Amino acid sequence: MEIITVGISPNTERDDVQLALKVLCMPWCWFWEDARGHVTSWFEKHYISRHVTLFSSGRSALTALLTACGVGEGDEVILQAFTCMVVPNAIRFTGATPIYADIDGSANIDPTGIEKAITSRTKAIIVQHTFGTPADMDSVMHIARTNHLLVIEDCAHALGAVYKGRKVGTIGDGAIFSFGRDKILSSVFGGAVLVKETGIAQKLRTIENHASYPSVFWIAQQLLHPISMGIILPLYTSGIGKLFLVILQKLHFLSFPVSKSELLGNRPKKYIQRYPNALAYLLMGQLQKSDRYFKNRQAISSYYERKLKAMHIPYLDNRETSARLRFGMVTGQSQRIIRGAKQKGVLLGNWYHNVVDPVGSDMNKAGYEKGSCPKAEQLAKTIVNLPTRITQKQADWVIRNIQSI
Repeated sequence: MEIITVGISPNTERDDVQLALKVLCMPWCWFWEDARGHVTSWFEKHYISRHVTLFSSGRSALTALLTACGVGEGDEVILQAFTCMVVPNAIRFTGATPIYADIDGSANIDPTGIEKAITSRTKAIIVQHTFGTPADMDSVMHIARTNHLLVIEDCAHALGAVYKGRKVGTIGDGAIFSFGRDKILSSVFGGAVLVKETGIAQKLRTIENHASYPSVFWIAQQLLHPISMGIILPLYTSGIGKLFLVILQKLHFLSFPVSKSELLGNRPKKYIQRYPNALAYLLMGQLQKSDRYFKNRQAISSYYERKLKAMHIPYLDNRETSARLRFGMVTGQSQRIIRGAKQKGVLLGNWYHNVVDPVGSDMNKAGYEKGSCPKAEQLAKTIVNLPTRITQKQADWVIRNIQSI
């Protein structure tokens, strides 16, 4: 049976492999604007009245947005614990300081934690819609408006999610989306900024215009990712696929999702860069499948809810219309379940198993103080992420494995 996985390129299908191979063989079109234009138009159509700017990653898009909003030296930005190292990095790279708030039952930022974290230096709040489930935006926006703070929606997990009839990404002052390899839609790397205010949009375009494109080598690395996954995933459970993945990463044919430099809190030399047309071609293929992916994730998540409820296993609150990037199961046996499932070809994600992930992140650079967010720390110990971009047969296999461990 082919490996079932949460984080190893879950969106890659045969046509994605074929498209990546085709684009790899057409280097003359890597820096054109046609595919980029289609991506921009798609977001403008689906997020009406929003100005769209594209960057090479969601994290660089976040730094660009914060900068365009005037966040800088001496400012503080509130974010939730239970997040990725690239988020506090994005704040720090503007010169501002990340300040952490604890989470609620949906693994999103707790509004009461925001209120406790506000100081005279607070400039903005970053609201991460964790695993695609919308945060309590009514409460967040009330707090922000009362205290004259900016609200940035981190929609890296949440493309397609809806909060009380409004698409996430249209509620705050600005939003970022990610097209990383394990996100709702993927071009391996890439990110978009959406803003309503024309002045901020103009500043973002200035930042983009002053940025360079990634190198030809870097673009080739990303195009090789779906191609290699077409070989790696079918062979992963035999051990050959995993060995092939490690070798390709060691030889730098494939890049890591988070570099060692970023884990240590250092700003990469080439950080804010333009979104290359080559990756936009990959995203165009994914955009055509967005409705099917969304319905697939909804159906599988509903199945998990029924099964886990019958098994008396708790799971994260999935309020509103979640994009269901991952389905968070909560158990005191998380590591035993993850290890047992892995032996049977099911890689259950435990992201985030640190309050600031991944493993090896420098907590001092991240600015997180141990014990300051107890709910996030507890969830990091007990979360197991079930895959949602799979078939019903695979979901049955996941549940049977959980039952047998």
